[in-house]
Amino acid sequence: MTVTQHVGIVACSAEGAALCYKTICVEGTAILGPHGHPEVSLHTHSLADYVERLDRGDRAGVAQLMLSSAHKLARAGADFLICPDNTIHQALPFVLPHSPLPWLHIAEVVAAEAASRGYSQLGITGTRWLVDSEVYPEKIEAQGLAWLRPTEVERDAINRIIMDELVQSRFTPQAIATFQRVMHRMKAEGCDAVVLGCTEIPLIMNDGNSPLPTLDSTRLLARAALRRAVTGASGK
Repeated sequence: MTVTQHVGIVACSAEGAALCYKTICVEGTAILGPHGHPEVSLHTHSLADYVERLDRGDRAGVAQLMLSSAHKLARAGADFLICPDNTIHQALPFVLPHSPLPWLHIAEVVAAEAASRGYSQLGITGTRWLVDSEVYPEKIEAQGLAWLRPTEVERDAINRIIMDELVQSRFTPQAIATFQRVMHRMKAEGCDAVVLGCTEIPLIMNDGNSPLPTLDSTRLLARAALRRAVTGASGK
């Protein structure tokens, strides 16, 4: 039996967290054999608690919620933490100095993957809170790559789709068409790939219907956690 590290998931919205959890479990079999996956624990506060703090720009308040989950997961035996929510990574600088466990950073994972695939300029999609932040620009630039944000109108449309539809498990052809229009513009402006920077976006967008190659932040983070769980266990 292969020894693995215990993955702790600090969740925020249900659909993204569920996809991340499922990816770890399903893709674990390729490494650990039939039905095999690392031990996984997940904790989440109410999404409403996060949204209330995000709306008032209270990153320290967001960090308090994340730390609350982190401490509960540490007590549950987790060895390291991931957060399948791009938006609240903007609070991670407030979290890390007080965290009981190490974290994988979703934007670092995505940017490293983009560099390994040889992309040069990435379009960023996600909630308004995310695309207005430096979560992705900082990590993308650290890899020597360029980036492009949605326009103001596009940000509003994407944010509405995410918060009013995707997190509520509503998936429509109209939403797909909106993302396709945004991605076509990004392609025309020189982007050679697009970051699906909300963990729900991969539920409707993928390489099959996107005008640009996609960087699926949800599954990339899950795969990074799976690798960490397997390779990190030898150092326990």
